[in-house]
Amino acid sequence: MASIATTEEPQLAGGQDGMMRRSAVGEHHFEFGGYLPQVELAYESWGTLDDDRSNAVLVMHALTGDAHVAQGDAHSAGWWDGFVGPGATIDTDKYFVLAVNMVGGCNGSTGPSSLDEHGVPYGSRFPFVTIKDSVRLEARLAQLLGITSWHAVIGGSMGGARALEYAVEFPEQVKNLVVMASCAQATAEQIAFAQVQAQSIRLDPNFNGGDYYSNGARPDAGLGLARRLAHITYRSAAELEARFGRTAQPGEQPTGQLDGPRGRYQVESYLDHQATKLVNRFDANSYLVLTEALMSHDVARGYESLQVALARLDKVNVVVAAVNSDRLYFPEQSEMLAANLATPTTVHYIDSPIGHDGFLTDASQLDGVLRSRVFSR
Repeated sequence: MASIATTEEPQLAGGQDGMMRRSAVGEHHFEFGGYLPQVELAYESWGTLDDDRSNAVLVMHALTGDAHVAQGDAHSAGWWDGFVGPGATIDTDKYFVLAVNMVGGCNGSTGPSSLDEHGVPYGSRFPFVTIKDSVRLEARLAQLLGITSWHAVIGGSMGGARALEYAVEFPEQVKNLVVMASCAQATAEQIAFAQVQAQSIRLDPNFNGGDYYSNGARPDAGLGLARRLAHITYRSAAELEARFGRTAQPGEQPTGQLDGPRGRYQVESYLDHQATKLVNRFDANSYLVLTEALMSHDVARGYESLQVALARLDKVNVVVAAVNSDRLYFPEQSEMLAANLATPTTVHYIDSPIGHDGFLTDASQLDGVLRSRVFSR
């Protein structure tokens, strides 16, 4: 885990790459009516901001990600190591990289597990959060840090939705935009997958309407089930078949036993492992908040049409990328986004057999196009 510094006044890391900082950014009235008297955002940075502050890059994390994008001085691995760092595609020797933990999360920013002014976790009282809420708060943090424009804003999956929303909301602040494995509007199928995940948590006997923090029992079973379903959508059928097929977990028998517990196939063990990892590091309420934010994702909300919303990017250099085997954010959605830009563009493909998570594991395939079109300084 990264070390943490809490400060009332937002400040840059001062050479301490990958150190988590937490800063108050003020009250916030949420898009759909909620209110918090004070919001804190956790953030990390890498590299050095130029004197003219022209080399800032904002990296947006995905659903269960956080601000720890790269290793840096924190010594723990980042979720985009190799893509962000010294000499990497997003070169921290040349660019100042900032990543912010989304409001509603559980990795430093104000979320459902945070304490209110009376010292009680918000739990079920935490406001409904949208992607627009998150970027408005992130823009406020940037302003407090003295960053008024971004050389680039980049993200994949939910991070791609956040990057796109940021650029549409504040086009004058964004020179380059990179949207990977994402879309302009959540589809009915994406909402359906998310609804089952949300219900898995809510139907856990320990959920208690979201107010489980003092009960000594968390809705781990529900969160684990949600993660299992989500992870299936993150990987392709071909990848699961190639890795696991119908092979039984060593020492276990999933068929034909007369007594004793049922054994598992290897793919079941894999999903159990993914569930356990998430349950041990993530809060169920935060998973709900962020999932519903993604369900509500619609960059056209508040505008006459999607085309009108995207027309705000007429002076922004937009790069759209998709994973060819993605079955959560289908490549057709990236094609639709690219075609509806004020200046339609070509979609760049990550050729990966694993599915949606290819934006994490194989992002280096975009090195050439990003170095030539975005990171050419």
